[in-house]
Amino acid sequence: MTSPNPMPISAAAKLIRNARHVSVFTGAGISVESGIPPFRGAEGLWSRYDPRSLELTYFHAHTEESWKVIKEIFYDFFGKARPNDAHRALAAMEREGLVKTVITQNIDNLHQEAGSRSVLEFHGNSQMLLCLECGRRRPAREADLAVLPPHCECGGLFKPDFIFFGEMIPEPARTLSFREAELADVFLLVGTTGEVMPACLVPEEAKRNGAAIIEVNTEPSNYTPHLTDVFLKGKATDVLRRLVRELGIDFAPDQEQEH
Repeated sequence: MTSPNPMPISAAAKLIRNARHVSVFTGAGISVESGIPPFRGAEGLWSRYDPRSLELTYFHAHTEESWKVIKEIFYDFFGKARPNDAHRALAAMEREGLVKTVITQNIDNLHQEAGSRSVLEFHGNSQMLLCLECGRRRPAREADLAVLPPHCECGGLFKPDFIFFGEMIPEPARTLSFREAELADVFLLVGTTGEVMPACLVPEEAKRNGAAIIEVNTEPSNYTPHLTDVFLKGKATDVLRRLVRELGIDFAPDQEQEH
């Protein structure tokens, strides 16, 4: 099967207007315009950092070294990122009752900061820390990261509350994400290429359950040839601005992001 040609925004808007349950599935591509690079690819973070830093066994064996990399990437660098118009557009669609839930592979908390309320974090959230001793969760902004590794009041080691290599997908996010794939009659993919297991199986499940798949990406992905019904080519901010306008949603874009 050949890849679908880019289609007019009106085709996607019609599907969304007529849907009873729209779920959104986002990946690294939605946050690129907030200044967060993807992990993979020529410009990805793994071209600059050793991915072993996020392996669970390495973290326990080389905790201080891992935490130095973690702090630099997720708190010094990611901490400056702000939601972009793509995040804000999805939040506006939720407020209008057109989107039920956002499932995200991202750990940057930008959907929540943009105003989305129903968010399933498939891989966890970097803005929370988890004590490996007592299980307490604490906002990263409240922890003292000047001294590494950070510790809980109980003396236990803090770990960022997102999954490392070698960890299971957290519950209930995993179960609820696949539940969304059962409920949705329209599944909107934004900035995800279908390369990360097992997250990539969620849109596949939606398709098996009869959902129409709308894909927003700058280039065709692993999903495009066999899954996608409507392919909207372009940057997430540009496409989703156009989509909310086509849907008649009152949306004031960030003027700096538009230029």
